[in-house]
Amino acid sequence: MRDLRDAGVISLTRSLRNVLSCLVVVLSSAAVFAQAPSQSSGAMSGHSTGAPHAPVYDAQRRPITAGGFVDSGPVVFQDVTRAAGLDKWKHVMGTPQKKFILETDGSGVGLIDYDNDGWLDIYLVNGSTYKALDGKEPAPHAALFHNNHDGTFTDVTAKAGVANDRWGFGVAIADFDNDGWPDIFVANFGRNRLYRNNHDGTFTDVAEKAGVTLGNWSDGATWGDYDGDGRLDLFVSGYLHYDVNNQPTAGDGTVARAFCQLRGAPVMCGPRGLKGEPDHLFHNNGDGTFTDTSVKAGVSDPDAYYGFTSTFVDVNNDGRVDLLVANDSSPNYLYVNKGDGTFEDQSYVSGFALNKDGREIASMGLAVGDYRNNGLLDLLVTDFSDDYKVLYRNDGELNFSDVSDQVGIAQMPVPFLGWGVGLVDYDNDGWKDIFMVNGHVYPEVDQHDWGTTYAQRPLLFHSLKGEKFEYIPPVKGTGLAVVTPGRGAAFGDLFNDGKIDVVISPIDGPPVLLRNVNPDHHHWVELKLVGGPKSPRDAVGATVYLTANGMRQREDVLSGGSFISSNDQRAHFGLGDATDAGTAEIHWPSGFKETIQLPASDRIYTLTEGKGITAALCQGKPCPKPK
Repeated sequence: MRDLRDAGVISLTRSLRNVLSCLVVVLSSAAVFAQAPSQSSGAMSGHSTGAPHAPVYDAQRRPITAGGFVDSGPVVFQDVTRAAGLDKWKHVMGTPQKKFILETDGSGVGLIDYDNDGWLDIYLVNGSTYKALDGKEPAPHAALFHNNHDGTFTDVTAKAGVANDRWGFGVAIADFDNDGWPDIFVANFGRNRLYRNNHDGTFTDVAEKAGVTLGNWSDGATWGDYDGDGRLDLFVSGYLHYDVNNQPTAGDGTVARAFCQLRGAPVMCGPRGLKGEPDHLFHNNGDGTFTDTSVKAGVSDPDAYYGFTSTFVDVNNDGRVDLLVANDSSPNYLYVNKGDGTFEDQSYVSGFALNKDGREIASMGLAVGDYRNNGLLDLLVTDFSDDYKVLYRNDGELNFSDVSDQVGIAQMPVPFLGWGVGLVDYDNDGWKDIFMVNGHVYPEVDQHDWGTTYAQRPLLFHSLKGEKFEYIPPVKGTGLAVVTPGRGAAFGDLFNDGKIDVVISPIDGPPVLLRNVNPDHHHWVELKLVGGPKSPRDAVGATVYLTANGMRQREDVLSGGSFISSNDQRAHFGLGDATDAGTAEIHWPSGFKETIQLPASDRIYTLTEGKGITAALCQGKPCPKPK
């Protein structure tokens, strides 16, 4: 009877959402694009957020965003940036004053094994300066750091040819030409780049030939085979339609003054009140070129919302990748793949467009994962300060509920301004935890007693078996106590030790590499998937279920996520104290389903479609063959 009642509630909820969706669209669009902000927003700024909250301080009277440290407790991450050799490179974006919105959003991080040696390398997108745009000084360069297998990295950018001397934002990693080598797409202000891997440690920019350069402000990107032809297609989110020679200020009449204030103090203008940039979907033609099918597919974003992070993933478990877009200060998109080359906009009906208050939020980062281990993908979105970050629980039948309060993550992050985010199992107990990267957009907040700061520390929440999340305090001198103006973040096993590490790209500074040193002795397994002839070669879009340790976990192979970044594409599973690695059930993009018994834990297996296990790494080296 309980199941029937639950099904009835879901059905009724879905019906009510369908009835109200048209009205909500009209009201929400009016609220987003009106020239005067809603008084309920309270913050009076160009970002959609909640009402101003009272300052939160620690015992030393520091704002909680840069304080709250404890003397002892679990040490989960250590900052190994300098030891790894990453501290000499610096992100640069405009001026330190951040007078204009172009200078504020920061850039993404891509984890990529570009030389196929079994170890993740790091690609860091850089911004630029106005003088560089005018040709008056050299442009800051992006960085590709090669993993040396010993805890250090070497900058190989010049040799690889991936400096991207443009104003860079997002990055998405994938093997778009199915040649077995990962490629790099970089979303820029100006022309985008598509770096094709030449198999010899170098790349060639083929964006012009491919037809994916665009030309204004592209922000995030994601790869996915939306039409099932075995080739990865590309979605690029647009942020603002922006003229660098006519940047908006409060006094020039181009934007309402209220959109250039925070709590009455003057700040940079936007995005609300500014013209947005549409999104683009590019179909892979299989010959190195792409065709823009945005309008035909129904994902062109005709209202020009402010697009940030996007992700192709199978949300409704029908074997086809759907499309999620986190939009800044405008409703989020959930497009359902209809299987005929088109998508149906289910943003409002599903509950993903708005938060539980019926309000759009300043969505920045997007994490996708099954935090309850029930086979359903849940969605976590970071947003502005003075607002809670939203966890959308998947209730099935394409219905999502905002459960941030229920699971215990609503209150603590309110003073923080969130960007990169991951649903990752940091302690390998088999349950996905939450990691948030934070940093404000207005340097001016350091001049006011608002209980927030420009540079902020990350937040970690430990899963209590999928029911609630427990806040993990930052121990002094450890990775969780690093205070930096964070933006992009990528999550992955950089040291091939079975633990998920974090690479953070702050704005205007060196990256931060947080190595996972959690003292647990839990077991784990990771799976690198290689697609067959009818799937993308890198298996982006595949879903893996692992049955082990009395639970059934789910991982999806994704390109794009966190905040305009690209994570480790190997499926990672924590096993707790179990030594049995369990059974993997792979749902390949081609539609083929395969079940494979994994012989041992604490291994990184390569699984090839239709061929089972084809390789294995033990402690980063090929496993010895059984005697």
